[in-house]
Amino acid sequence: MPTSQPIVLLRERDGSRYLPIWIGAAEATSIAYAQEGVEPPRPLTHDLLVDVVEAVGRRITSVEIVTLDEGVFYANLVLDDGTRVDSRSSDAIAVALRCGADVLATEELVAQAGVESSEEEDEVERFKEFLEDISPEDFETPAGEGEGDGGADAGPGAGPEPGR
Repeated sequence: MPTSQPIVLLRERDGSRYLPIWIGAAEATSIAYAQEGVEPPRPLTHDLLVDVVEAVGRRITSVEIVTLDEGVFYANLVLDDGTRVDSRSSDAIAVALRCGADVLATEELVAQAGVESSEEEDEVERFKEFLEDISPEDFETPAGEGEGDGGADAGPGAGPEPGR
């Protein structure tokens, strides 16, 4: 059912399954800012957490999405000394994006809650990525090429055959 609640889709690195995680609007905004490289004038909560962890001499190395219980995903922030800190999955993802940490999930969790994508969905996604990276200038031809009546090779009979 369509809803206005944001969703994060975590995709398998070497597979075709996605792990859908419904998140709050504030976390969605924070995740989007991190993905787009937006740097607010003052630290957001997730930025602050990363700054505090680094200020005490630690580093967040990964985020683990560890379990699903009654529709709620649970996660851990994993520090470079092995310490695990309980976290909401949306907050953990927002933090991971800010510090370059891996986002991991167990095979069991992906088997339990993951959804399979089709080749058609993958093709649509690749096309969307293509559209994001293209600009009108990509369709311009260099000066003198492709202008006028089709170029020097065009002449009588060069066009399509009549009736086609």
